[in-house]
Amino acid sequence: MNQHLSDGSLLAAIDLGSNSFHLAIARLDHGEVRRIDSLSDKVQLGAGFDKDNNLSAEAQERALACLARFAQRLQAIPLKRLRIVATNALRQANNASLFIEQAERILKKRIEIVAGREEARLIYLGVSQTLADAGRRLVVDIGGGSTEFIIGENFEPLATESLQMGCVAYTQRFFADGSISAKALNKAIMAARQEVMVLSNAYKSLGWQSVVGSSGTIKAARQIMLQNGWSNSEGLITREGLQQVRDKILSYKHVSELQIAGLKDDRRAILPAGFAIIQAVFDELELQTMTYSDGALREGVLHDMLGRLSHEDIRDRSANALMARYHVDTSQAQRVAQTAELFFQQTQTILNLDDEDQDLLRRAALLHEIGLAISHSSYHKHGAYLLQYSDVAGFSQADQEKLSLLVTCHRRKIRAEQKLQLIKSGGLSLFYCAVLLRLAALVHHSRSPIPLPELKLSSDGSHFILQFPQDWLINHPLTSADLEGEKEYLSSWDIQLLVS
Repeated sequence: MNQHLSDGSLLAAIDLGSNSFHLAIARLDHGEVRRIDSLSDKVQLGAGFDKDNNLSAEAQERALACLARFAQRLQAIPLKRLRIVATNALRQANNASLFIEQAERILKKRIEIVAGREEARLIYLGVSQTLADAGRRLVVDIGGGSTEFIIGENFEPLATESLQMGCVAYTQRFFADGSISAKALNKAIMAARQEVMVLSNAYKSLGWQSVVGSSGTIKAARQIMLQNGWSNSEGLITREGLQQVRDKILSYKHVSELQIAGLKDDRRAILPAGFAIIQAVFDELELQTMTYSDGALREGVLHDMLGRLSHEDIRDRSANALMARYHVDTSQAQRVAQTAELFFQQTQTILNLDDEDQDLLRRAALLHEIGLAISHSSYHKHGAYLLQYSDVAGFSQADQEKLSLLVTCHRRKIRAEQKLQLIKSGGLSLFYCAVLLRLAALVHHSRSPIPLPELKLSSDGSHFILQFPQDWLINHPLTSADLEGEKEYLSSWDIQLLVS
């Protein structure tokens, strides 16, 4: 996005969590993001799975009703300054696409399902904006369906991980009928410790100087300790305080009976599970204290969006890192990217392409050869696999799918069903980007460092007319032969390529 944000500009982020949906609205104030309004609703989407791992109609109705309320509050926010991210519940639901289709009609904006490690990066970005202390820190964010662990310094995460444990998921697993017992609590703690054990050694080897918790579960635990005098003099969560909370929880037989100072009614049912996860984190990582930060995923999304709008897009840094990791021929990648940009500029208006399409095409052009690191044979397929399944900071799962489709379709024979895939994933704009990338890669097939002559591309959506200077193709018979083959390939997509 090539935009300039002035002071007073409004931004908004929505976090579709497994326990709660959150909306944060912020104003840009001298380059800083200042939150001016927020809404939240404990939708408990993660509690709405049926036996086939589909979101129930009731859960979807709760969620859509919440989003309708959010939509009303968002009327003053330009859509380009709104970002919506979905986390574990929608990562897991088999019918997530059906729900998202309905939600996007309400919000009029694409919803991004982010991978666990990308969620962790965004959480760290949100938390780090609230902290003044220097040094290495461990951040723990316990959500409804997953828990994220991040070690970072200043604003840079050094290690990110997402584990499949959350207060809603563990409530269903260990406290489904609401009964409380030492046996159930211990089983939940042990299950969580087994999850944390996967990262324990690596994280402890990396080390940290401070520990920070974020989001509702840790906020609730801290509030209980503060209200009951169970935290230390600095208001930190401590091992001793956790023991007090445990004893208090076990003094009741059912979650409906829980009466603890500082405990909100909507947290009562998930308190035992949330406590179990906190206790497991303390035990397995050998923590003594933990502070709390108001920063979380939605704040991270706001700051990440500000970076995108201010030409500091993490996705470009990630693309460069992938190029370095897979030893991409940078000169060739830049040549293809420059020609793809030229073709984009020449056809943008008639093909109705926008800034996001431009960014996507550029990144696909830069990354179209990463599969060569595996094998020259079918390298476009190898590259597509790497882009689809790697953890790439800044990219949603949908973004990675689009990049993967562009790379897999950038060369050789193409099939009619791939056109349908492209349109399903990103509409006609993604399909047109695939055509532009194919043409840009083709004219640089020789890998010659000699600049191409001035090329002109025009299109009406079904015909693409590529014009070369007079006699250039006669003097470059290999390019001419490639273009003749491309005419046949594109015909399977109902595209007529004309060359003159």
